[in-house]
Amino acid sequence: MSSNQLLIGCHVSTRGGYGRAARRAWEIGARSFQYFPKNPRSMSIKTLDATAAADCLTFCREHGMPSIAHTPYPINIAIGDSRGRELYELTVKSLQNDLIIAEACGTVGIVVHFGHFKGRDALQGYKNIIQCLNETLSGWQGSAKILLENQAGTPGSMGITLDELVNIRRLSDYPEKIGFCLDTCHAYASGVWDPRTTDALVERGRELGYWSDLAAVHLNDSKYPLGSGKDRHERIGQGYIGEEAFQALLSYPEFHGKALVLETDAGEDGTHRGDIAKVKSWPID
Repeated sequence: MSSNQLLIGCHVSTRGGYGRAARRAWEIGARSFQYFPKNPRSMSIKTLDATAAADCLTFCREHGMPSIAHTPYPINIAIGDSRGRELYELTVKSLQNDLIIAEACGTVGIVVHFGHFKGRDALQGYKNIIQCLNETLSGWQGSAKILLENQAGTPGSMGITLDELVNIRRLSDYPEKIGFCLDTCHAYASGVWDPRTTDALVERGRELGYWSDLAAVHLNDSKYPLGSGKDRHERIGQGYIGEEAFQALLSYPEFHGKALVLETDAGEDGTHRGDIAKVKSWPID
């Protein structure tokens, strides 16, 4: 497989509609993309624009271009009802709303951060995550999945290891409706991915069955060194991870056919055209 066949893309604005977002990505050379299904800073429920969603679905099917949707930043599936029942119920409804929009757009799934729990009993945080996932997915019949994203925190934080992600999925009532989105910057910042031992990461993922449920990758370099615990994305090849490490990672078949999405600053022309072209130029087996 050549790098030209990698499904490299980027996050794009939905200004003008979901179909326009897909076309905006395609025009700069993207072969996958990510979008916000609604206001990224609010969990307010959005009425589905069926026409715009159908336009997106049709365009993506015609061009073989997968997409992923990123849920709003206030979503925290680990807190349960510790901050009130109203917030918890809104979280569930917001996630269901995102699934409906994603399904209408033909999107693979909605990316959900693992979540943070500040209580003393970390186990309660995991229980909250499972409960939230179960309630969200209990009546869901669509093909769009919840895609759990690994976090960048320091060792000991929640949502760091592939083991945690796999076990949460396994312990849920609806594992078939849950997949994964690997963020490379987060994996590097947390120390889970050390580019000097990429083989170990890939092999661990194989042992756990993680890769079979991987739907997408956030392909981000890091502004800070290995194990920093800092979630600060850098343009691809310009951070501490570097081009060589990314080329080695993407040579594994586990990443072929997956949506590889840049969540980094745009280039000088205001788009990710240059970085997408860079990835396509890499000599990947």
